[in-house]
Amino acid sequence: MARANKETTSKKTAKKTVKAKKAVEKKPAVKAVEKIEKPIKAVKPAKVEEVKTKTPKVSKRVKAQPKGDTGSVDFQINNFSDKIKSLAKHLKTHTHDFDSRRGLLIMVGKRRRLLNYLKKSDTVKYEAAVKTLKLKA
Repeated sequence: MARANKETTSKKTAKKTVKAKKAVEKKPAVKAVEKIEKPIKAVKPAKVEEVKTKTPKVSKRVKAQPKGDTGSVDFQINNFSDKIKSLAKHLKTHTHDFDSRRGLLIMVGKRRRLLNYLKKSDTVKYEAAVKTLKLKA
């Protein structure tokens, strides 16, 4: 009986494979679908203008510093002062730009802290910085 079961199972699997092959043969080949291209809309040529990149203006005070001296307190105070002036000018025209206003306040605070540090460490440099930047009346 065991032999009969083996023969029937092998016949069943053979029938299944034959059916699968016939099913594959019966399926029609898929035809390539032609794509209908839409007409391209006429686009007006954009006005070609030179793109002006906004480069920050470097003041004379910053240029006067030695080239590799970007970490000194004097340089940072001068740099912050220039940025603060440009942001203040921007905010006069764009009164509702609150993100820039926040950045301005942060920069003013950083400059204030640097000035306090300079005042504690070297009062002569502090007085010179305040005088050149015209910060206090």
